[in-house]
Amino acid sequence: QVQLVESGGGLVQPGGSLRLSCATSDNIITIYTMSWYRQAPGKQRELVAFVNRLNKKHYLPSVKGRFTISQNDAEKMVYLEMDNLKPEDTAIYYCNARLEDRSYWGQGTQVTVSS
Repeated sequence: QVQLVESGGGLVQPGGSLRLSCATSDNIITIYTMSWYRQAPGKQRELVAFVNRLNKKHYLPSVKGRFTISQNDAEKMVYLEMDNLKPEDTAIYYCNARLEDRSYWGQGTQVTVSS
């Protein structure tokens, strides 16, 4: 059973930085497309960034240039480095692993950007 565990969320002031981590089971990150999604109160879940097995990366336009997705195969970890955070980045952030019709989610980690 694939397991994803996020960590690294918290409260940060506007302009600050956070690094989210997603610990994965097995060696899925070498096969699956790994993504970060977020869901703000009253809004739909949206794709923030993904990296596929060819190391192709994609970002939500509103975070491009501020967020960076990366992975460490040896540590089985996926990261989301978030810089210059804005109040509108406030949301629960979820790690996702997807391969064809299989999709797995972590439990989420709260990010709050507020002064």
